[in-house]
Amino acid sequence: MINPGAGTDNPSAEELAEAARSRGIDVRLLAEGDDVVELTRSAEAEVLGAAGGDGTVASVASVAVERDLPFVVVPYGTRNHFARDLGLDLDDPVAALDAFEGEERRVDVGRVGERRFLNNVSLGAYASLVHRREHHRRRRQTLAGARALWLAVRRRSGVWASVDGEPVDARVLLIANNAYELSLFSIGERERLDEGRLHLYAANGVLPRTWHERKAARFELDAPGGSLEAAVDGEPVELETPVELAVEPRALRVKLPRSED
Repeated sequence: MINPGAGTDNPSAEELAEAARSRGIDVRLLAEGDDVVELTRSAEAEVLGAAGGDGTVASVASVAVERDLPFVVVPYGTRNHFARDLGLDLDDPVAALDAFEGEERRVDVGRVGERRFLNNVSLGAYASLVHRREHHRRRRQTLAGARALWLAVRRRSGVWASVDGEPVDARVLLIANNAYELSLFSIGERERLDEGRLHLYAANGVLPRTWHERKAARFELDAPGGSLEAAVDGEPVELETPVELAVEPRALRVKLPRSED
């Protein structure tokens, strides 16, 4: 599956598709309105692959877990956090196609309710930004990203929720699939993807300087209003609470290009 609208134009989607076909790989270029999950479920394939950003990659990876099929990641979006943490060259999506003949590695997958995620679930300031950016994008307003950031920062309310029955009052709440290196208003890299744990990070302040961390195989998230705005692998969603977040250890069979050593 190639998502032409993921944000990369070098190579173009057509050039990437041609490079894949020259390797004997069947290609589907996604069109607006396509249901990525249903298309992937119905695909006749021994290996599944996704070229796009983290949202597209997570959707196809979820089906790979369902079907117990190997999965290839091709970094082809504006953000490629999962591909980065796998050690792929983000500037060379064509090289990632070599993984179809590569080596297999098992990594963890997160789950929030029935939805799987590869990176993290965000609530609070960042989730508000994602939701407002999407709202303004749909209204085709200019400078949607900048306006969304201004509105998210302007909001003073944090996350009013509870985790495992313990109240949480934080500006930012992040539940991650494996541990991140976090810095000032930035999500760093993960050293490993097979620890078998979720890491919960909470912080106050518009630009978090200190993160409070907890780790477990599962968390239960609840909110007095019964729902929360969230961003799952960067995609805006509305979570109905209470909801369980859990890790599925080594559930995804990722294929990577063979090392030269």
